[in-house]
Amino acid sequence: MNYLIGIDVGTSATKTVLFDEAGNVIASASLAYPLYQPQNGWAEQRPEDWRDAVFAAIKEVVERFDGALEDIKGIGISGQMHGLVMLDEKGEVIRPSIIWCDQRTGAEVEDMLKRMPREKWIEITANPPLTGWTAAKILWVKKNEPENYRRCHHILLPKDYIRYTLTGAFATEVSDASGMQLLDVPARDWSDEVLKVLDIDRSLLGDVYESCQVTGTLTREAAERTGLTTETRVVGGAGENAAAAVGTGVVRDGRAFTTIGTSGVVFAHSNKVAIDPKGRVHTCCCAVPGAWHVMGVTQGAGLSLKWFKDQFCQDYSARAEAEGRDVYDRINEEVATVPAGSDRLLYLPYLMGERTPHLDADCRGVFFGLSAIHQKKHLLRAVM
Repeated sequence: MNYLIGIDVGTSATKTVLFDEAGNVIASASLAYPLYQPQNGWAEQRPEDWRDAVFAAIKEVVERFDGALEDIKGIGISGQMHGLVMLDEKGEVIRPSIIWCDQRTGAEVEDMLKRMPREKWIEITANPPLTGWTAAKILWVKKNEPENYRRCHHILLPKDYIRYTLTGAFATEVSDASGMQLLDVPARDWSDEVLKVLDIDRSLLGDVYESCQVTGTLTREAAERTGLTTETRVVGGAGENAAAAVGTGVVRDGRAFTTIGTSGVVFAHSNKVAIDPKGRVHTCCCAVPGAWHVMGVTQGAGLSLKWFKDQFCQDYSARAEAEGRDVYDRINEEVATVPAGSDRLLYLPYLMGERTPHLDADCRGVFFGLSAIHQKKHLLRAVM
């Protein structure tokens, strides 16, 4: 029997799963890493943390596999979208990655709109300029860290940095590349017009593949670190939600799904390019060749609960640890005692600005309707 490895480079952790060809889980591993917020509205992670987590997790699942290594035929990679990874001429990371929920690039978005009309951005990239997307981050580094930009020889997305560490290939695929604001989304290739407008050299960007295409095989070093063979193929993969769509069967018109992770997403498949002329929802290439998807996003879904837990639930955490339980189980018990609606308390989850439909990096979170009857558990219920 043949086997495959799936890797998800998430915001909170990397998840790695070994499957057989029938889709049964053989082994899995997950390793967490930190998120850094050096200023309000900023969000960064170290690509080296992703790399180390991926290699360790693959090694763990391979060590728990009792079959022949040559039967593990391939690796697919999904991951958080929009992050900026910059490498120097030696392939070394230049600076921490500015990730998807970072909102520092308001001035750069305004600059992009001065360089090209909003309607033209939507026509080519299927979306208006956005603070969380990669193009604005490139301009931010170019303006604020010119020495780092001069050192840059390669620009990759988070999962594509992992591809590079596994295969040595500088490549991406259409679903993730759609979120860079550099891709001609209807044509499924880099837009020379956009690159010219932004003065970004096309040679900085990797080759563009469809999600199912093979992009390389493991280098000898990667094989040694993971326990796999150099014959193991790595395919294009997909952005996290495009990958989830394949896993949930949302691969034809009339199907959609929702996910709640760090962010929250509503995702619908489309066999045709469907672009909102007002840019309120996002259109991207999907992992199915020749198809696209439309999605809406809120930045602070699971992020809101984690934020509240970290800032205000130290008592829950201490009690859960003493009882040998997960703190979220303790939180769920408390929340279950509060009626739906949290006694007319509302929470707006704008901890990192907001995308759908507002596209406003300056949105801020709010608890609305607080009164003296409300306790911590009411706030938690409102967040959830």
